Amino acid sequence: MTIDKRLKEANGRLRSYKVGIEKIGTRLYLRATMPPKPESTKTDWCQQRVSIASATSEGVKTAEKEAKLLRYRLDSREFNWSDYTDFAAMKSAPTIGELIDEFEREYFQRRAKNYKSASTWKVDYVSVFKTLDVNSQLTSDILKSAILSTKPDTRTRKRFCLALGALAKFAGLDFDPSPYTGDYSPKSRKVRDLPTDETIVEWYFKIQDAKWQWVYGVLATYGLRNHEVFFLDLQALRKGNKVLTVLQGKTGRRTVWPYHPEWFDQFGLQNVKIPDIILDRPNSDIGATVSQRFRRNDKLPFKVYDLRHCWAIRTLEYRIDISLAAQQMGHSLSVHSNLYHTWINAQHHQRAFDLAMSNSDRPLPPKI
Repeated sequence: MTIDKRLKEANGRLRSYKVGIEKIGTRLYLRATMPPKPESTKTDWCQQRVSIASATSEGVKTAEKEAKLLRYRLDSREFNWSDYTDFAAMKSAPTIGELIDEFEREYFQRRAKNYKSASTWKVDYVSVFKTLDVNSQLTSDILKSAILSTKPDTRTRKRFCLALGALAKFAGLDFDPSPYTGDYSPKSRKVRDLPTDETIVEWYFKIQDAKWQWVYGVLATYGLRNHEVFFLDLQALRKGNKVLTVLQGKTGRRTVWPYHPEWFDQFGLQNVKIPDIILDRPNSDIGATVSQRFRRNDKLPFKVYDLRHCWAIRTLEYRIDISLAAQQMGHSLSVHSNLYHTWINAQHHQRAFDLAMSNSDRPLPPKI
């Protein structure tokens, strides 16, 4: 019988004890709600781990007996951390590398492993964990140092706090990263200039490759993410249907309307000409290929992703309800408000005001 199967059976028998046995690296740990450690700043009981035995068949037997003893000590208020923090146990604690391996295994047990989840793991966790010494044992000082090595009030600092906080929680380590998170939010991003509609059209006609010119036109007209242009209902497009259907992508299937609709004909989007690139890879890699193509080959003076920002702002000028625009972009209302509206400038406000003033149904002040 495998260790994993023995653990499953033992944990089944321990369910009523509210103590679990977990395997991390070459060690077995008991996990339960226990009092704060002597050096902890916490005052309330919380979920924690204690190293108890080697990850062997005999170790499982030992761990099950110790789990019952732990339950008795906790219930009778005879629990003492000194019984579980001897030098041998500390010395046999898992390395950071072993913890990361186990954390990854549990991560993909809680969600399907596909391109989307694999990309999230790589970007939000691996990029942070690779800064740690995998041969060391995890401590609060190591986590704090890693976080403080990043620039305050940045997206990177926030990512480090989230990833390392999750790792600490998984390891049963008493570490709170929230004091170091800072004030970063999408609104704190540096505002940059976006291309005007005239510039967008001008650069459409400068793109020499017909297939990539078509990709550019679709991105500009529908505000898609870079990779989504390769996952569309092309049959409907070929029939002249200006309402676009994204079949799959970062946020799944959705329907998008063209702003400006005149660009559908001006850019010849009905005549589908899609580049032949490798699609059997993460969406982020496909998107990077699109960005690199326009930057290197066409020398685009702005980021191709700016076309998506421009679409978001353009929906305001069309007086599209913000919740509808958010749905068409495939994200939440809060993201739409906090992120995309960062790029709105005085010129956009003036255009919206001029449109409102031209509305014959607008309210008028009382005559005196």
